[in-house]
Amino acid sequence: MTSQHPSIESAVAGKVVTITGGTGSFGSVMARHLLEEGATRINIFSRDEAKQDEMRRRTNDERMRFFLGDVRDLDSVRTAVSDADFVFHAAALKQVPSCEFFPEQAVKTNINGSHNVINACAEADVQSVVLLSTDKAVYPVNAMGMSKALMEKTAQAYARNHPDSELTVSVTRYGNVMYSRGSVIPAFIEMLKRGRPLTITDPRMTRFLMSLADSVDLVKHAFAHANPGDLFVKKAPAATVDTLARAVAELFGVEDPEMVHIGTRHGEKLHETLLTREELAKAEDQGDYFRIPLDTRGLQYEKYFSEGEEEIDDSVDYASDSVPGLSVDETRDLLRTIPELAGDPALVG
Repeated sequence: MTSQHPSIESAVAGKVVTITGGTGSFGSVMARHLLEEGATRINIFSRDEAKQDEMRRRTNDERMRFFLGDVRDLDSVRTAVSDADFVFHAAALKQVPSCEFFPEQAVKTNINGSHNVINACAEADVQSVVLLSTDKAVYPVNAMGMSKALMEKTAQAYARNHPDSELTVSVTRYGNVMYSRGSVIPAFIEMLKRGRPLTITDPRMTRFLMSLADSVDLVKHAFAHANPGDLFVKKAPAATVDTLARAVAELFGVEDPEMVHIGTRHGEKLHETLLTREELAKAEDQGDYFRIPLDTRGLQYEKYFSEGEEEIDDSVDYASDSVPGLSVDETRDLLRTIPELAGDPALVG
């Protein structure tokens, strides 16, 4: 860690932090960490008043303030970030099927909404905003991934076009967050408890596995190390869907679960990619993380049309089928580290 980049623990002490999508899985965990690290106040911005009320009652901390609104509405975003020092932008439409049926809604929230957040942060003299992206933004095949890819470009374009801005805009990209809302692990557990077969897509399908704590650490690392326009990725293990299903089953005392293969669904890929080989070629290895600096070329169009760069090396993409795959035992041990899962009374051992 360099001297010009303070740790987030020292940086947030006495500061105001806004979390968009703050009632979601990531936002709830992030808020808890920030409270522990001495933030003066945390502004939770979201559109679901019921979740806000539940979170307000659960946390019961006077440092929490709740703002009802939508990232599509610039005025409501301005209100939530007006006094913030730091902003973590987690609000998004994340479900692949809903974005496939309503891609224009994904555009309005994931692209236009992110544009609103960045502009509101710049107007309010926010010091740093970190935007959350996904591996589905790399070689996207579905509307959700495409909208997230353009969200990344929106963030990077701001940094490129405003080199003198006091606002640091950076992006984090992560894989499947285990036990987050809508993820497959809670679905597997529900099937097991009801005595139903586990429905899986393709047993060869691989996915990166990250805990909610990992996703928070990635954002914290980005905040502590970001230059404008940087992209950060946390190195992560991967497993096949078959391995994951068997590991979950073993945790609940089922050694040989019945599984039904339904095939790859629309909008899904067999494997996911966190970094392209072109990104890897210019990435800085920071131990547990990769940092990909901003492409700072300006509006000299010859850079796009008639001039190339140094030869890309022969490395492969950083993909879920190119990293060492976890065994069932290793996946089971990883699952045991999830606090929400460890507290399930039906867990074996």
